[in-house]
Amino acid sequence: MTGTPKQKVWGRWVVLAAFVLGLYLFTGFFGFGLAIPVVMPAVVLPTEPLTEIIHTPLGEFFLSGTLVALLIADAAIIAIALGISAAVKKGDLILTGIVGAVEALLEMLHGMTEGTAGKWTKQIFPWFATITLLVMIANWTELLPGVETIGRLVQDEKGHYELQQVGPIQSIINPAEDGHAAEGEHHEGWHLYPFVRVVSTDLNFTVALALVAVVMIQYFGIKSQGLAYFSKFWATGTVFSKPIFGVIDFGVGLLEIVSEFSKVLSFAFRLFGNIFAGSVLLFVIGSLVPVFAQSIFYLLEFFVGAIQAFVFGLLAMTFMAQATQGHGGEHHEEAHA
Repeated sequence: MTGTPKQKVWGRWVVLAAFVLGLYLFTGFFGFGLAIPVVMPAVVLPTEPLTEIIHTPLGEFFLSGTLVALLIADAAIIAIALGISAAVKKGDLILTGIVGAVEALLEMLHGMTEGTAGKWTKQIFPWFATITLLVMIANWTELLPGVETIGRLVQDEKGHYELQQVGPIQSIINPAEDGHAAEGEHHEGWHLYPFVRVVSTDLNFTVALALVAVVMIQYFGIKSQGLAYFSKFWATGTVFSKPIFGVIDFGVGLLEIVSEFSKVLSFAFRLFGNIFAGSVLLFVIGSLVPVFAQSIFYLLEFFVGAIQAFVFGLLAMTFMAQATQGHGGEHHEEAHA
């Protein structure tokens, strides 16, 4: 009779150590803690530069916290792909851990694509899976410790806080609460440029991803139907033969053009708005109760990040599948029949 294998409990010790470290750093719970002051980070829409801004005829270029977050998400996807490839080469029939969870997710996405896109599944599925995985991992970076809270301290007119040295750590405090600034007094303060900022809170990323999705929708429409795909935008075939229906078809075509442009705004601002609001929520709760209550909202943002990634990818896949199907002509033929 063999004994029961010993369970791996190192994960529990990691969680306990993180909890104790949080008490030590932020609350001075044991009487000798650092008690680093917790303030709510400044809520700004533009991403802050981490390097010098390079001016070129094409625009300004600089390394930002959102770009660092995007590189982290890309590295995570590449690592997962290499892990799946290594497991398949080893001949593992059942994948476990993160690799197994990703395999289950991809199987679910493939089944949904197959039920919607039919024979176009092989071409549409890679886009669906890639967009979903990228957005999901990008959204989840806001749950990592240090994201948007550790960075480069810069003194400028946008600064809100004063600098305080706490042991080996430089932190910022609210001068109004500390009594260092009179009410209404304006002076240069310290501003935090985070090393990593959630890339989904940058409109450059969400708009670019929305443009990629909409361009691929048009690509699959043209590839499946040829030039006949543009008939849904410029339906003038019945203007003279059936004037009333021709005018209606022409108006519908104009609405289709507006609809394609509105998809970019819908894709971009839905993702940006939900993730940016989630980041602000974590800022507020973290500045009020930094150790205990924030864990509940972390779980909420975990599901919000996954749902927003799934919605973005699902809508892109559905629109791509719809673009491969005929539009307009079939309905006229059915009406004549």
